[in-house]
Amino acid sequence: MSTTDVAIVGTGPNGLAAGVVLARAGLRVELHEAAETIGGGLRTASLFDSGVVHDICSAVHPMAAASPFFRAFDLAARGVELLQPEISYAHPLDGGRAALAYRSLAKTCEHLGADGPGWRRLMGPLLERSEAVVDLVLSGQRGLPRDPAAALLLASRVAVHGSRLGAARFRGEEAPALLTGVAAHAVGKLPSVASAAVAMLLGHLAHGTGWPLPRGGSGRIAQALAEDITAHGGVFHTGHHVRDLSELHGARAVLLDTSPKGLLALAGGRLPRAYARALERFRYGPGAAKVDFLVSEPIPWADPEVGRAGTVHLGGTHAEMVRQETANAHGVRTGEPFVLVVDPAVADPGRALPGKRPVWAYAHVPNGDPTDPYDLVRARIERYAPGFGDTVVAHRSVAAAAYEAYNPNYVGGDIGSGAMTLYQSIARPVPRFDPYRTPLPGVFLCSSATPPGPSVHGMSGYLAALSALRHCFGICEVPDLAPHPAPLEFGRPG
Repeated sequence: MSTTDVAIVGTGPNGLAAGVVLARAGLRVELHEAAETIGGGLRTASLFDSGVVHDICSAVHPMAAASPFFRAFDLAARGVELLQPEISYAHPLDGGRAALAYRSLAKTCEHLGADGPGWRRLMGPLLERSEAVVDLVLSGQRGLPRDPAAALLLASRVAVHGSRLGAARFRGEEAPALLTGVAAHAVGKLPSVASAAVAMLLGHLAHGTGWPLPRGGSGRIAQALAEDITAHGGVFHTGHHVRDLSELHGARAVLLDTSPKGLLALAGGRLPRAYARALERFRYGPGAAKVDFLVSEPIPWADPEVGRAGTVHLGGTHAEMVRQETANAHGVRTGEPFVLVVDPAVADPGRALPGKRPVWAYAHVPNGDPTDPYDLVRARIERYAPGFGDTVVAHRSVAAAAYEAYNPNYVGGDIGSGAMTLYQSIARPVPRFDPYRTPLPGVFLCSSATPPGPSVHGMSGYLAALSALRHCFGICEVPDLAPHPAPLEFGRPG
């Protein structure tokens, strides 16, 4: 390998975010990707028809609209249009009913009837301090909060809704289902402190910066990040599977957008035994099983309003979701899993052709589950959209166990790179003051297995890159991330 300043293994959103920061610091950056295309969880591809693209992993991006990294990077200025559905997410219930989270908090509260005032008390104060709340949750979680009032607002809500007391705050079925469906994004036992934090974060953003979909698919975000890296001298090596750290010996800093399992494999026996044992004890969460559909028409939801939502949660009542998600966390497969559904053409009509429309669906299943999810997911959608099966033109399904073959970071189908427990929300992947810096000189972990954890926010890569700048290059200045064409030179070693 040619001499370079930085080698990055993996080009998921965090590897790309790290690449942006380091290349803008004037360093020579090379990124290595085992797949033929970059992006990790941000890949978009044609699966059944050349004119219809499907998001292979992530599809909806509330964090791309809200995170400090992407606020500074400014996707809009780079031609990435984040499209906002009027209804951020919906939660169908039996009997043709549905709970709806509109972008408008007022409209959501009106729709929730007697539980509307309670929803406003829950979400309103978080909205008023939204940026501070987001920055707190997406920080490296190693210092005092910059806004103590925001921290108090969040902590008080997490304490209640992380327990069984949360659902008792509401009278009807709709509001508890609406909130629990968001909490289920933590993919683990319900209720829990971690799931409540996710519910407060994503729940209030639904009425703020929204749950948008990038026009043309998630790959547009990866493309914008890659274009910036290339503009600042970065080089990509796709179809290159790095199997050992010795292959990167010419780099002064190595950043790994990998799972802890991947770090162990790359390091071989180089890691101190205590650190290696801690990585071996790292817990992975339940798996995701994916189905991509090509359908002939919009999903025929029993409540037509659901068809205006960007994201749909299929889990039934609060009690049903608690049972399903807790069973999954204990490795027990249920016959009616929690399912997330996205019809991208709701927000981005250009994604559909006459008689051909992409539909994206994930089911939560036990880690490593080998079951083909097609029948389970189709039946789950049919429960709330009778006749859906008749619209299916083609489908592709991927079991949780097979997802690790697609992306080694998804151990057992865990797309979050580690269980979101209270302990692992903070000690990711091990309890260290600088969780990105490994005991190996110049080697850093920058994946979702580090704080602040999963989602497309880029913050794990951003924070790992800042650590690498300090420790390997003596650079404490944070590079400007705003769009501009010329590479910076202040960090280039002489």
